[in-house]
Amino acid sequence: MKSKKLIKEYRSIFEKNKIYKILENYNKTILEADFWQDKIKSQKIIKEKKLYDDLINSYEKTKKSLNDLEELNQIAIEEKNELVIDETLQSIKNLKNFVKKNEVKCFLSNEHDSLSCYIEIHAGAGGTESQDWAEMLRRMYLKWTSNKNFKSQLISEHKGDEAGIKSSTIKIDGEYAFGWLKTESGIHRLVRISPFDSGARRHTSFASVWVFPVIDENIDVEILDKDLRIDTYRSSGAGGQHVNTTDSAVRVTHIPTKIVVQCQNERSQHKNKETCLKILKARLYDFEIKKRDKENKNLESEKSEIGWGHQIRSYVLHPYRLVKDNRTNFESTNPDKILNGEIDEFLESSLYEINK
Repeated sequence: MKSKKLIKEYRSIFEKNKIYKILENYNKTILEADFWQDKIKSQKIIKEKKLYDDLINSYEKTKKSLNDLEELNQIAIEEKNELVIDETLQSIKNLKNFVKKNEVKCFLSNEHDSLSCYIEIHAGAGGTESQDWAEMLRRMYLKWTSNKNFKSQLISEHKGDEAGIKSSTIKIDGEYAFGWLKTESGIHRLVRISPFDSGARRHTSFASVWVFPVIDENIDVEILDKDLRIDTYRSSGAGGQHVNTTDSAVRVTHIPTKIVVQCQNERSQHKNKETCLKILKARLYDFEIKKRDKENKNLESEKSEIGWGHQIRSYVLHPYRLVKDNRTNFESTNPDKILNGEIDEFLESSLYEINK
């Protein structure tokens, strides 16, 4: 019976990812006498523990449902009730999809996966075409954020000369936002008939996406004043609720790493500088983690060349319609749906790939 095989597969997922062992360690930590002395750390642990509690509760409910379906299916076979047989097989298929989604959640167990994140988007070479594409990508991630009931905040934005954006930084607040989006870092390629070309020719555009976690306040990252160059400038945005047009916008350059961050969403220069330093702290921490783990040893060289050779995903709107991930080979023939923020299947396939 398929249900027994599925229960076995589900159990192996938990064993492979050490779900029970991790939960046991969390429970031991919570029972320690000094657990509540550090409120920030204790809240983080409780939040992370909830994922494992939910996974195990879900496993137990799924196992019971599968056993019930097996009994029902057996009765239906004996009574030769084809309708009930079909219904139980469909229910088992639905549960299999549910199990797959829970397996993906098991992959969100790395140190920073539970955190919120920043997303930086930069237009590549190509002027208006790439700047419009960068804005399309930002819209895609904001739609995804809204679909997840997460919160987003525009930190900075540099408008394009004619349309779109040259660069943008957004903050996404939500449980496991970084865990879900961490595999989106890289170059995204668009092929389409240009709406800006009077000759209606096909154009290829590139934009880079870089995702890094919003790190906890208690994580110590040393930033020396002598390593910083701080500039103020007038915002180039449209104003209103998003960005202002005073001279309060701040750009901070970390000279040793050449990392640049900027913020213009506050009317106070002091607050914009404070936000910049928080983002810089997160960027430097992420930089060191990737350097240590050798996950992306050519990060800066890749950032300097937004074009051929570093693409993670292609979005083709002409001459055919296809979105394809170059790392997993997962694809969709519905680009409109993807660009409207429905990217979960791509995120899940990427998480599967890095956890093989």
